[in-house]
Amino acid sequence: MPYEQPAMVAVSKLGKSFGGRTLFENVSLQLNEGARYGLVGANGSGKTTFLKILAGDEQQTDGQVIIPARARVGVLRQDRFLDDDKIILEQAMMGELDVWNALQERARIIDHGEGDATRLADLEDTLANFDGYTLEARATEVLEGLGIPFATHQSPLKTLSGGFKLRVLLAQVLVGGPDALFLDEPTNHLDILSIRWLEKFLADYRGVALVISHDQRFLDNVATHILDVDYETITPYTGNYTSFLQQKEAIRTQKEGQIARAEKIIADKRAFVDRFGAKASKAKQAQSRLRQIERVEVEELKSTSRRSPYFKFAPARQSGRDVLEIEGLSKSYGTNEVLRNMSFVIRRGEKVAVIGPNGLGKSTLLKIVTGAVKHDSGTMKLGHEVKIGYFAQDHHDVLKNAKMTPLDYMWEACPPECAALVRGHLGRVLFSGDDVMKPIGSLSGGEAARLVFGRIIIEQPNMLVLDEPTNHLDLESIQGLSAALKAYEGTLLFVSHDRWFVSEVATRIIELTPSGPRDFPGTYAEYLERSGDDHLDADAVVASVKAKTKTERPKPAEGNKLSYEEQKRERNRIQGLPKLRDKALAQIEAAEARKKEIAALYDDPQFYMKTPHDKMEELVKENNELTGKIEKWMGQWEAYEAEINSLKE
Repeated sequence: MPYEQPAMVAVSKLGKSFGGRTLFENVSLQLNEGARYGLVGANGSGKTTFLKILAGDEQQTDGQVIIPARARVGVLRQDRFLDDDKIILEQAMMGELDVWNALQERARIIDHGEGDATRLADLEDTLANFDGYTLEARATEVLEGLGIPFATHQSPLKTLSGGFKLRVLLAQVLVGGPDALFLDEPTNHLDILSIRWLEKFLADYRGVALVISHDQRFLDNVATHILDVDYETITPYTGNYTSFLQQKEAIRTQKEGQIARAEKIIADKRAFVDRFGAKASKAKQAQSRLRQIERVEVEELKSTSRRSPYFKFAPARQSGRDVLEIEGLSKSYGTNEVLRNMSFVIRRGEKVAVIGPNGLGKSTLLKIVTGAVKHDSGTMKLGHEVKIGYFAQDHHDVLKNAKMTPLDYMWEACPPECAALVRGHLGRVLFSGDDVMKPIGSLSGGEAARLVFGRIIIEQPNMLVLDEPTNHLDLESIQGLSAALKAYEGTLLFVSHDRWFVSEVATRIIELTPSGPRDFPGTYAEYLERSGDDHLDADAVVASVKAKTKTERPKPAEGNKLSYEEQKRERNRIQGLPKLRDKALAQIEAAEARKKEIAALYDDPQFYMKTPHDKMEELVKENNELTGKIEKWMGQWEAYEAEINSLKE
């Protein structure tokens, strides 16, 4: 039967305050190995602060965090950057820094005759103890899983876009083989294939994982537990995000019912005292009821920190009927052609979702429409009286003055208005009090996103161009944004990987594919019904890609010899692959053994009589999950075996 894993992280009476504001207090919980925790809450509620405290990046106000000294912790921070001149593969390998340093020192001694040769024995021990010779193979596997092609792995980091650089940062954290993973918004800038790969990686991860995410689909697929930052505390729930919502609502409803019943009891007894307290014949009974009132406990419910911004987009004036005309549009970056011969017309009132895998020019298309990037050929024409409001994927593109305050930023868009009106606009997007005077550079991703939307609302454009608008927003803000965009009477052109959001908002779909764009005049549900190709559904995309493509590794031309560095990489790959193959085989054998144990339980004549129903359901679920895992691991084992034979040849 499943067993409870030991705690990797323990938190005791933890508290954190800033000035007079309490984020959370008296938090005691434990994070167990093999469990995956989704950390959720409103923007500014303290999610990232809690993660930073666990990672040792920030000091708590009260309490303590206990992590075993032997434990290795991997942390994905949103504000950490890498060296642009470093090689992509090397950056990922540096996630296991001790092994990387040992490999580098060994290479200097053996290949270049530098350093102390007596160190070789110690270096070999380090590499043997930490699977050092598989490091390159593991880093390659993670980079490919996150959508960074094998052919680019020897290129400098600066050849990648900002979103792909963050993928390398995530790869570095995952390659390190930590005992605990703390990930802050890991799905930002990932396409659906990479998100699915990360989901599977975390499903197989044996340590403790803590993930901050505003992607409900991702949390439902990954989380075994939810930690809810609300009511100035952090409350653990068992199950995924959907289960958590149901549990939280049920608990709140139950508490509100208990309070209502207690207050009614008090009111009834108080009414008796008020009515009969002055009568001598009832005085004793009135006094008894007063004592009963004193004994009734009424729990005080704290207010939730979850708040929904008020988004309302209203065009100042209508545009012409044809809002955007694109004819034969192409754009390349060097030899990389991201857009080729695109042609379409967008008319007033349409809400057009541009979808497709990363790297096919979605963001570039939006930047061309806004004038931020010039196209190479073809034409792009905006219609009569078109005024664009642009939400960039990178907020720094529009929030350029980090020292400016939110009040200044909003006032800049409406200088005639008085301070009270500007503060009213800010209040609708959840900026109040001293928050309006904070430097823009200190805002969180969600705060920055709401501020940009607040200014767009003031500017009253009749065309919205939004690049991944749900990134960084909490779930309440995403729902509020969706409702506002559906009610918007202007024209919308947007890029998103959020299936729920696209399904709610879009009235037309343009999917960018390697063979060219697919233009469908209808909702996402109608598009699916017609095409059957669910780009935003992870399982459908993965199955499609497996059926159509395989990762191809570059081979030397006939008659050419591999360079020394290429030979070394191939040797490392050959050395690492057997361990990856053996690991997959061991996983298959362990899963099959467990299935046999479950089958033996079923064969016991007394099993159905003595086993509770919920335990039986657990066994059925476990057995089904094992079947899927065995199939996946068999595929991995076959792939490793084939590659070993190919590389040896």
